[in-house]
Amino acid sequence: MSDKILTWEEAVQWLRNQPERHELVKHCYYDDPLYSTAERFSESEEWSALTKLLKHKIPGQVLDIGAGRGISSYAFAKAGCSVTALEPNSSDLVGAVAIRNLSNSTGLSIQVVQDWGETLPFPDHAFDIVYGRAVLHHAQDLNQLCKEGSRVLKHGGYFIATREHIISKKEDLQDFLDSHPLHFLYGGENAYLLKEYTTAIRSAGLQVLQNLAPFESVINYAPMTQAEYQNLVKSFLARRFGNTLGSKLAEFKMVQDFYGWYISQKLNNPGRLYSFLAVKP
Repeated sequence: MSDKILTWEEAVQWLRNQPERHELVKHCYYDDPLYSTAERFSESEEWSALTKLLKHKIPGQVLDIGAGRGISSYAFAKAGCSVTALEPNSSDLVGAVAIRNLSNSTGLSIQVVQDWGETLPFPDHAFDIVYGRAVLHHAQDLNQLCKEGSRVLKHGGYFIATREHIISKKEDLQDFLDSHPLHFLYGGENAYLLKEYTTAIRSAGLQVLQNLAPFESVINYAPMTQAEYQNLVKSFLARRFGNTLGSKLAEFKMVQDFYGWYISQKLNNPGRLYSFLAVKP
């Protein structure tokens, strides 16, 4: 492999060609056929948890910023939403052509627009939901992207950004970049402080409803399943209260939620995932 910086498409293709990275490719939804991949996402616990957060706006007008291969756009369209997928990359593997092919092959209507989140080519108050999966940390201008997202959102509409990389201090950024499986190939990864995300969202005129920490939702801890997470809770409680009582306590959602909050506060690993739900007043 050449030492030159690759494109995002080339980096993903390189990853797909590494047999030992098969599980990672699948977890990132980079596997083919794309229809099966998108269908798997639409049946995932992550998507189910997301729709519960957005249930009052589904079906509705959705803008999927940084739509990538279109797996989320597909899921929104399958749920009956009118979907616009914003994706600047033209790639037939990880970009606009891939989304168009997915739309054509499934018969689900997805409008594909090639542009950037900082310069949305849409009128004010056009969407019920502005959504991005692992998008904000790639922003060329985080504040501008959030402002544009707010501008095109209807009053009462939801802005939701999921699986965003967090660092505790600026000095942690390089450790995150060094640990990322693709950054060394294409150089496009990033992470922000938690306060930088929330400040950008609030400065855009949005009211933050929820900051979901790493273990507070399967949206963040996927591909770990909810059953696997409950087993973590059970093991934690069993060490303190014994197997019988620990297993019983772990069945209660309130206990699971408290553990998720508790363990998330103790995490300090660079690049851990948060999600943000906000509303436009």
